[in-house]
Amino acid sequence: MQGEIVDKNSVIPIYYQLFKYFEKQIRSGQLQPGDALPTEMEIAARFDISRMTVRHAIGELVSAGMVYTQKGKGTFVARPRLDSVVFNLNNFYDEIRQKGMKRHSELLEARIIKADEKLAKRLGIDINTRCLYFRIVITADGEPLAYETKYTVYTKRSPILESELKDPSLSNLAASHSDTIPSSSKRVLMVSTATEEEAAVLGVSHDTPVFLMVQTIYNAENKIIAWGKSIFRGDRYKLTSYEGWNVENIKNN
Repeated sequence: MQGEIVDKNSVIPIYYQLFKYFEKQIRSGQLQPGDALPTEMEIAARFDISRMTVRHAIGELVSAGMVYTQKGKGTFVARPRLDSVVFNLNNFYDEIRQKGMKRHSELLEARIIKADEKLAKRLGIDINTRCLYFRIVITADGEPLAYETKYTVYTKRSPILESELKDPSLSNLAASHSDTIPSSSKRVLMVSTATEEEAAVLGVSHDTPVFLMVQTIYNAENKIIAWGKSIFRGDRYKLTSYEGWNVENIKNN
């Protein structure tokens, strides 16, 4: 069964393969709202992968709103919110792979900083609290498509691993370097124009229309543990809304 789900020789990261496996189970109804996922240890043993990889995949499921965690109890399938419209920018792996393009995340900067007044307010922490700061540009066939800046409270003092730098998702950074694992994620999507810095990174003109997505990660106590923003080129993305998990037949039409 492992070989059917996790291909360790694939160019697709293992955490993302695991994420898609559970996403398929949820969307197909094999996992129902309220069902518990296996523990990190059980999943890691089943697929012979590291617990950090499992935690990364679960963090992505949390960010997608498909699961939630309860401290001391486990991870559970979330109930889809059919009373609100949720818009998603097309996923890089799905969209770029379908077009036969090669996706690449380039780390521009990664360092430990002390929170200034503005960042401290965003994260609900004291000024001068140590935080991890990342800047990433995502390209397809060498063309810049998105520019991301991310911050997470640095409480574990654990080393920054090379694997994290290849594709540092906000939920994974929070899970790896905060005392508590991510439990929920809020994304706010807005229309903006590229600043001079953003335009230079993305290779577009200053004031070009862009999508601005702000993401906030919370732990089980509803405390903010990470914050980030993503700038998507307005000429390369579209918004799509689906309601509920069992929508694969709609997406494929």
